Amino acid sequence: MPLLVVFILFLTFGIVMVYSASFPYAYLRFDNASHYVNRQLFWAGVGLLCLLLALRIPYRIYGKLSPVLLLVTLLLLVLVLIPQIGIERNFSRRWLGLGGFQFQPVEIAKISLLIYFAYFYSRKQALINHFGKGVIPPLIVLVVVFGLILVQPDLGSATLIVCSCSVLLFFTKVRYRYLLFLMSFAVTGFIFFAVRSSYRLERLTSFTNPFADADGAGYQLVNSYISIHTGGVWGLGLGQSVQKLGYLPEAHTDFIMSIISEELGLLGVLIVVGFYLFLMMKGVQIGRRAPDLFGRLLAIGLTFQLLMQAIINLGAILGLLPITGITLPFVSYGGSSLMITMIEVGILLNISSYSQKSLSHNRNNRESKDRKRYKQYRKSSHVAEWG
Repeated sequence: MPLLVVFILFLTFGIVMVYSASFPYAYLRFDNASHYVNRQLFWAGVGLLCLLLALRIPYRIYGKLSPVLLLVTLLLLVLVLIPQIGIERNFSRRWLGLGGFQFQPVEIAKISLLIYFAYFYSRKQALINHFGKGVIPPLIVLVVVFGLILVQPDLGSATLIVCSCSVLLFFTKVRYRYLLFLMSFAVTGFIFFAVRSSYRLERLTSFTNPFADADGAGYQLVNSYISIHTGGVWGLGLGQSVQKLGYLPEAHTDFIMSIISEELGLLGVLIVVGFYLFLMMKGVQIGRRAPDLFGRLLAIGLTFQLLMQAIINLGAILGLLPITGITLPFVSYGGSSLMITMIEVGILLNISSYSQKSLSHNRNNRESKDRKRYKQYRKSSHVAEWG
């Protein structure tokens, strides 16, 4: 499986970069330079087991379980908001504790919403042109989930979920006027929630001119620019970044791509961008060859969600998009994020396996029909010769 091989190689690259970007900070904070990479290795191992399990589970089962997955997601999103249960960091309540580990329920929401959307619209194609019965129900659920995530607050993840579900909806047969109406509604809602909070508005506008407040709101982006400029074409060498020595916040999470650019230069950038382009190509190919509409919608939704997450992260470190705290898939440090993205890859591979079986079955049917036609032709030719 080319996708699995390339993914394992890229995951290995990401783990190396997590260590390179985090060891100074890990040593200062925990007196252990390998603290973050050890945790990343643990979650990569758990994620790999989850990937292999997802590869074995028929993808159609996820559709049947989508109501249960959705209820679990809503429950976790409510629990994380309860002060005695949810864990607060930097004025945000986004984490739940489980033993000695913490995870973000929003990561589960990313995948469960896509499964629910794909299953609903694949089953309701007969009503897809009926706005009330065939289009609206999943969108009501999406609005509820969006609101729960926004309260945490996590506008970046909420926006990512809305965008990925919107892309999935685009690939159904819904009328374009419905899509335009929904897009207008979504954009209006995004602007409304953005301007209501001075903190969100500052985060969303500071990227336009970070040097105007280089020691405040623009601090991260300015130091990201310095990393990228310092790396140039050839980079400073693996482990040689200067910005990770306390200058660039979140160097091993949100801004790990800046460190990659500083240490590996253009080569590192091409490795990362090349992987996401390969993922997009394979994901679209899997979606086109899926044996049913649910598989097609789910493959397209998962592929574009991962791609959009990468675009949002890369756009943020370049100053082309606001800084939203969205991590770089498969590369940034983060246990729950890494595990869920690996499960998504496992589901894609499972859909691909059914696509291969379908292609093989169709090929065998065509060959069988060709053999029957050939036998009939030989028989008719023999009769004509001796007639």
